[in-house]
Amino acid sequence: MLLTLFRLPLFLLLIGFSGLLMLVPAVYAGILHDLHEARSFFYSGILTLFIFSLVAMAMSNTGQRPRALDHLVALFLTFTVLPLVLALPFWEGLATTSYLNAYFEMVSCLTTTGATLFDNPDRLSPSLHLWRGLVGWFGGLLMWIAAAAVFAPLTLGGFEVTARQGPGLTGNQIGRTEVVSAMRRWQRTLFALFPIYIGLTFALWVMLLILGENSLTALIHAMSVMSTSGISPVGGVTNAGAGIGGEVVMFLFLLFALSRLTFSADTGAVKRDNLWQDPEFRLGLLIVVAVPAFLFSRHWLGAYEFDELQDTTSALRAAWGSLFTVLSFLTTTGFESADWINAQSWSGLSTPGMILLGLAIVGGGVATTAGGVKLLRVFVLYLQGLGEMQRLVHPSIVIGDNAGNRRIRRTGAQIAWVFFMLFAISLAAITVLLAGLGAGFEDSLIMAIAMLTTTGPLTQVAGEAPIDLIAQTGGVKLVLSAAMVIGRLETLGIIALLSRELWQK
Repeated sequence: MLLTLFRLPLFLLLIGFSGLLMLVPAVYAGILHDLHEARSFFYSGILTLFIFSLVAMAMSNTGQRPRALDHLVALFLTFTVLPLVLALPFWEGLATTSYLNAYFEMVSCLTTTGATLFDNPDRLSPSLHLWRGLVGWFGGLLMWIAAAAVFAPLTLGGFEVTARQGPGLTGNQIGRTEVVSAMRRWQRTLFALFPIYIGLTFALWVMLLILGENSLTALIHAMSVMSTSGISPVGGVTNAGAGIGGEVVMFLFLLFALSRLTFSADTGAVKRDNLWQDPEFRLGLLIVVAVPAFLFSRHWLGAYEFDELQDTTSALRAAWGSLFTVLSFLTTTGFESADWINAQSWSGLSTPGMILLGLAIVGGGVATTAGGVKLLRVFVLYLQGLGEMQRLVHPSIVIGDNAGNRRIRRTGAQIAWVFFMLFAISLAAITVLLAGLGAGFEDSLIMAIAMLTTTGPLTQVAGEAPIDLIAQTGGVKLVLSAAMVIGRLETLGIIALLSRELWQK
């Protein structure tokens, strides 16, 4: 049965899985006696599964073998068209918002951005919160699998700095990437990673329950950490019941977003024998330690001016608040520690949101659920800069790859720089579009960075005042939705959709 299903187009399979997923909040709403929402999710799920069954029967014997490029198109359709299906039960269940708002909410969840139009958590019922968390969790799982099944064979998503062929190309016909069919890679990666993904989510959920969190909040926060979506039914971890213990366990699970080697070695982005030799993980830890150290020293100087150095407890809590928040925004999750405010009040200084914006732009590891430019590209640019500085001192020096970086291609720095320029151009274009549609320049810049890096909570914490997303015009919301898709698939992936190989099928 499973083998038969895997012969269907990927996008169609994802629609069918979405129909099954709708039954979960339907059952939960029924348990809570929210009959209207239970019917909304149940009827939407049955309708989706019915349409899926009809189309699946019509396409079951087409005999066409999809390629990796076809699956890139399927991913694009997933992030643009599938939210129209996912928004149906949300819109019907809430019944007090427009379909455009529901669509924006589902794009935000599916791309693991986590930006929400409903800043007041009380406006959404528990089943709607559960649906948002499930969609975000599903989006994170999708990116885990797509990394090995789509982006690695096409040398996209960060793999272009290590692979031998150019970005968006599948190699020659005798290459290893053509031996296994694209759908077979999806099947194999799903069976390998799904138990790990659901097991880690369940483990974090149990830990948060033990630490005193209620079941729904613990589950949604666990799914949000694993998918780096930053979705919360209580407005963030600052309002959670697990306290600092919950932040500690979430901090440990956020480390999975620094490098794919923490949970799988199926892509081989760079040559390494253990986790500590992974340049992404080491660079991520360096940033997580260095930035809080800078903030702590800055806070310490502020506390010295205000004569509050004797408060050791506040100092330690301020250091922890900086550590957790830095890792959260580096992995593009966007959870703010309860002690992040304590760090500011302890020092008497306000920490600028520019630091959080910079962390989100750097992003997490390649082939993880994190967004941003990615640590591997930053590391490659660092190596290039280091080599250029060595040439200034010794113009005749010959710079070679060391044992830990044998897989980084010679033109890797050039391609990483090209991606960074494409990211900057996308950022500038989206900022100009948003400003032209009536948003303020500062708000436009923050929203553009938040959407392109898939770090939605930046809209609430990076500026002097939170941005009211629901008050934005319909045009702004559509541009933000497009920016989230570009940020999730990355600009190189969008360009690959225009490749000659795809349209000459």
